[in-house]
Amino acid sequence: MKIILLAGGGGTRLFPLSRTRFPKQFLKVTGDDSLFAQTVKRFLAVTQPQDLVVITNRAYEHLVKAELATCGAKEASVALEPAGRNTAPAIALAAAFCRDKLGAAESEVLFVTPCDHVIEPVDAFAAAVQDAVKLAETGVIVTFGIRPTGPETGYGYIQAGRDLDGAFTVDSFREKPDRETAERYVAAGNYYWNSGMFAFTMGRFLEELAAQQPAIAALAAQPLEQVLERFEETPDISIDYGIMEQAANVRVIPLPAYWNDIGSWDAIYDVLGKDGDGNALQGDCLSIDCKNTLMLSNRHLVAGIGLDDLLVVETADAILVAKKGESQKVKDVVANLKGRGRREASEHLTDYRPWGRYTILGEGPDYKIKRIVVEPGQVLSLQMHHHRSEHWVVVNGTALVTIGDREQMVCDNESVFVPQTVKHRLSNPGKVPLVLIEVQSGRYLGEDDIVRFEDVYGRSSQ
Repeated sequence: MKIILLAGGGGTRLFPLSRTRFPKQFLKVTGDDSLFAQTVKRFLAVTQPQDLVVITNRAYEHLVKAELATCGAKEASVALEPAGRNTAPAIALAAAFCRDKLGAAESEVLFVTPCDHVIEPVDAFAAAVQDAVKLAETGVIVTFGIRPTGPETGYGYIQAGRDLDGAFTVDSFREKPDRETAERYVAAGNYYWNSGMFAFTMGRFLEELAAQQPAIAALAAQPLEQVLERFEETPDISIDYGIMEQAANVRVIPLPAYWNDIGSWDAIYDVLGKDGDGNALQGDCLSIDCKNTLMLSNRHLVAGIGLDDLLVVETADAILVAKKGESQKVKDVVANLKGRGRREASEHLTDYRPWGRYTILGEGPDYKIKRIVVEPGQVLSLQMHHHRSEHWVVVNGTALVTIGDREQMVCDNESVFVPQTVKHRLSNPGKVPLVLIEVQSGRYLGEDDIVRFEDVYGRSSQ
């Protein structure tokens, strides 16, 4: 068995916490672990790290690998999508990777799952996975269905047919419905929410792929290098719409566990603990005479007075206020911001890089101030800027700095100046994180003013 972890999606429905550069699978919603880390740990209950294959894109590669190491799963494989092409091509890429890199046979089961769900308890889920894998080994395509708790319009639905020892035949897959249709599904009693999790042998998947998406199947049959080179040519289509809606011999197993796809701020409210007035408070929040309200603070104090059925989410650079029940429209906010070219649509003030992270502390005409954290043993690229100079002040740790032909150590409370157009490099040779303040000065301070000459992470100039 190979577990295919789909972790490439950007997501817009949890703005301002989730953004393109830091999507929801990396958020810590219900504890100290991110949703991605929770997913990995769930599957470590049924298999070894070597049987995990993460499909993601290059922008998230360092985040994924850092999370895998934290989970004790650094032996897991990571395959990078050259471009976002939805779940059907992503799973085809995973099949080619398992075949060529891991030596998987067509009889081996692939269990495909998103990485941004809350599922509890782990032991019940693990038992359900093992049941699904056994059934998939017989040539059946298996999916988990979630018994609806209400007429949700944000999920696709699965219409169940005959009961075959606890696994139902699938009469149809249905797209996300309007409210009236969702109410009809719930009243019928034989409709389940589509969890997005599937189990099938690799051969069974490729068989359906050839029948319904021959272009993707033809590419998946090529060596992995060819799949990667031509991946952008594949159609942008989901496994549900592109394969499952017409697939034969599909079974749905009702998942005997709590499931929440954390697809909206209303869903976040549902999974968080509540006070006596039904308020879900996270971070530095003060509630006076509030009821049934979500208040989430990341940096600043959030104080609410007399709020009822509201969602209030604060981050360092954006605040969202919405009525409960309206959070599916958050994606419209993001679309509006993208249309206006606003940075907030895709980036936080904190950005994660392979070597660590930086946070923008302040900026204005001709200047920008960052707090930079470089993890032990990591090194930034040898680079140069056409339009800015930089001044580095070490707050904690020791920096090894190269400026032109000169190399020097810079320690706590010491500083160094990097002139415009001069090659430079920064690294952390120590055992603790290196923290420094960077002050940029210049006419243009965009992140694309980086000319890289050498980079241990294989990045080009951006």
